[in-house]
Amino acid sequence: MAATDPGLRADKEAQSQHQGRVLGSIVLAALSLPGVLPTAARAQGAPEQGIVSLRHLHYEDRQEVRTRYPDYTGNEPGSFKRITVDSPSIYVLAPIAGRWSLEGSLVHDQVSGATPRYYSSVSGATVDKGMEDKRTAGDLKVMRYFDRAALGVGVTHSTENDYKSSAFSLDGRVSSADNNTTFNLGLGSSNDKISSSNDPDLLKKKRTAEIMAGITQALTANDVAQLNLSYSHGRGYYSDPYKLFDNRPGLRKQAAMLARWNHHVASLGATLRSSYRYYHDSFGIRAHTFEAAWVQPVGGSFLLTPSVRYYTQRAAWFYYDPVADTSIFPGPVGSPTYTSTDQRLSAFGAWTVGLKGEVRLGDWSADMKYERYEQRSEWRSFGKGSPAIDPFIADFVQVGVSKKF
Repeated sequence: MAATDPGLRADKEAQSQHQGRVLGSIVLAALSLPGVLPTAARAQGAPEQGIVSLRHLHYEDRQEVRTRYPDYTGNEPGSFKRITVDSPSIYVLAPIAGRWSLEGSLVHDQVSGATPRYYSSVSGATVDKGMEDKRTAGDLKVMRYFDRAALGVGVTHSTENDYKSSAFSLDGRVSSADNNTTFNLGLGSSNDKISSSNDPDLLKKKRTAEIMAGITQALTANDVAQLNLSYSHGRGYYSDPYKLFDNRPGLRKQAAMLARWNHHVASLGATLRSSYRYYHDSFGIRAHTFEAAWVQPVGGSFLLTPSVRYYTQRAAWFYYDPVADTSIFPGPVGSPTYTSTDQRLSAFGAWTVGLKGEVRLGDWSADMKYERYEQRSEWRSFGKGSPAIDPFIADFVQVGVSKKF
């Protein structure tokens, strides 16, 4: 799973390099609250109606065990089930006094399953027995609206057994006189605390500062384009205490460029949503994400949205390829300062296909979405993928209901 896979939650990606939470970042990206910084301009004026939304996400992933490596947990070659997550959430947006709005969300993740095959330092007995974890996260944001501008302040907090994270954000936007052009700027900071059941004495911190700037432009009556640039600078503990031979640099710089283009096809009443994102960081990862979705009205109250996403990345410079049997290859050759066998830092490509259906009846709406994610080393573009990596597959099923008030 890609710690820098932005497609699954575009600008939330790569934020939490602590993999001790056992969940891969794909899961975290899908389950987490919106990121510290906004990724798109919203409607220019204050919201006229409030929204209450209830949602539930079910996630399962599995590792396709290849026959050339024995599985130390005793599983036969084939499909090795790993993580299952159930995640209910609630979101509320409330207009206040015409010029203000208050919005917030709360999510609770219940996690169960096993750790990745031969990539962790968790004992075989623990893997066989299984694991359980819980995570609760919430955010709150206040917006003040002006004639052609808006300013927002937000806070988030997330807690689980071995990880706590708090973040603060400030973002604003201003529009041209004709409202065809919008400029947005965001600043954010986060403070994470990491512990480990493997090491009771471990108590580490990680601090990150972010900045994002962007422009949204109405090109025609049917076309809207957007360009966002973001940069983050983090210091602290990026290693994974649950993985063997995992020692990562204590400094990480990340930069990304995100371009979006939405085109409305008036004759069909449909909209094409497309995007491209380029990401690179001081760990040596270079990543490309291409995404497209087609929003098609069916009848007067139903929307159908198929989507596809392709992601490819280069491996981190300190990543090395492991083998299953550590008695044959007990660790990295020599004594390198930094090493990691984390699959999310390897070189690979991944495809995600999805289908969403939504029904709108007056102030009520309900939706259901299914996505299938599959990752393979040989699917990498612009170079070769990392060897000795099992294929990884994940399924997402999300249902929700919303009410305007």
